[in-house]
Amino acid sequence: MGVGRLGGAVLSGLLTAGHPAGDVVVAEKDPDRAREITARHGVAVDSPAAVAARADVLLIVVKPQDVGALLAEIAAQVSAETLVVSLAAGVTTDAIEQHLPSCPPVIRVMTNTPLLVGEAMSAICAGAYAGEEQLAAATALLAPVGQVLRVSEAQLDAVTALSGSGPAYFFYLVEAMVEAGVLLGLPRPLAARLVNQTALGSARMLLDGEHPALLREAVTSPAGTTIAALRELDRHGVRAALMDALEAARDRSRELGRA
Repeated sequence: MGVGRLGGAVLSGLLTAGHPAGDVVVAEKDPDRAREITARHGVAVDSPAAVAARADVLLIVVKPQDVGALLAEIAAQVSAETLVVSLAAGVTTDAIEQHLPSCPPVIRVMTNTPLLVGEAMSAICAGAYAGEEQLAAATALLAPVGQVLRVSEAQLDAVTALSGSGPAYFFYLVEAMVEAGVLLGLPRPLAARLVNQTALGSARMLLDGEHPALLREAVTSPAGTTIAALRELDRHGVRAALMDALEAARDRSRELGRA
């Protein structure tokens, strides 16, 4: 349900990870968009009500403000056995359950766009009618496109701010570093290659489990270039700005859930 930016990424990621196209049906009302989806991905397309009636697992990947209208349209077709997996930011499992009188199991997910390259970070939680079996099914669905963690629903707005929106922060930083390289006289392709490989290597070091503060200290020599740069970052309040930015993202996630 939903093949916009995130829905298209989820669809591409699942198909790339090996989910058979014949097992997937996409809900799309616009005929031109439906033909485009079928041509690009090889999946069937039908109306939301028709998809809801035949689905064993129903993935909701529409904008948060559109969830209520979608659920009202398909509520009569969702059975008590249908596993409803929602990727709509901020929308609680309780809000979804209130729209579905059959009381199906609901799993809420916050993922991110690196699922396109099999490196998503997905956090999941269960609604009132979902249990271990449904959590395991959602995990199996998402595991081929990245890592999956179980969290409490109270933590999901913070997860949204940190990892859901997180790729944008890294892209923002990389863009700024590349621009700085150009300012310092490097050709843009060279600056981009230097920054991208540095980001990849740094991520791998972090995944080895070393604390980021220790890794930073290992690069920071007394009176060297790195400490001079870090002093400027601190002088401009970059750390505080990041904390404020994530608080703003968390608060916006809560607002979307109340919309």
